[in-house]
Amino acid sequence: MNIILMGPPGAGKGTQASRLVNEYGLTQISTGDLFRKAINEQNQYGVIAKYFIQFGHLVPDDFTIQMVRDYLKDNTFENGFILDGFPRTIVQARELESIAKEFKFNIDAIVNLDIPQAKLIKRLSGRRTCKDCGSTFHVEFNPPKQEDICDKCGGELYQRSDESEEAVQVRLETYNRQTKPLIDYYTMKGTIININGDQPMEDVFKDIEKALEDK
Repeated sequence: MNIILMGPPGAGKGTQASRLVNEYGLTQISTGDLFRKAINEQNQYGVIAKYFIQFGHLVPDDFTIQMVRDYLKDNTFENGFILDGFPRTIVQARELESIAKEFKFNIDAIVNLDIPQAKLIKRLSGRRTCKDCGSTFHVEFNPPKQEDICDKCGGELYQRSDESEEAVQVRLETYNRQTKPLIDYYTMKGTIININGDQPMEDVFKDIEKALEDK
């Protein structure tokens, strides 16, 4: 099973992707994770990505497409995969269709998590990430036991530069301008599954599971 998981920043795509990985044995392909890895390695993708991400902008289509294409070409996925954060534009969606034909795979479901923008700002600007193990917490919804200290490894928690309130505003404006048309694109093709993301995480996952079973 190959799934595209869509939704605005802060909608909970990462959380639901992890649940789907555990439930179905899928491989999560997160463009955010791929770009952060590239930035740490300072490779060709990382140099470009760092400039755009730190200001809350999308990385240009051609670099994103090539990075995902290389990853799909160089890896095997026994039980299928989840694309988390790709495609984000209609250009990327059309290129993914070409890549799917080239590598002979199908996209079995396109799941979109829908949530009001005001709640997204609150979710994202309150998130904190561990510098050592990458675990995430939230100052209101999932606070660490000790302020600014990771429960799992004791590492220091910090606010990512793209999760300040100013950067979050830019990210959401970018999403509304560039990614929302993608929802219309898949809606017209009749392939999108809309899920209410403004509910407890467990209920969101149950709705996703039911939608996948009904396909």
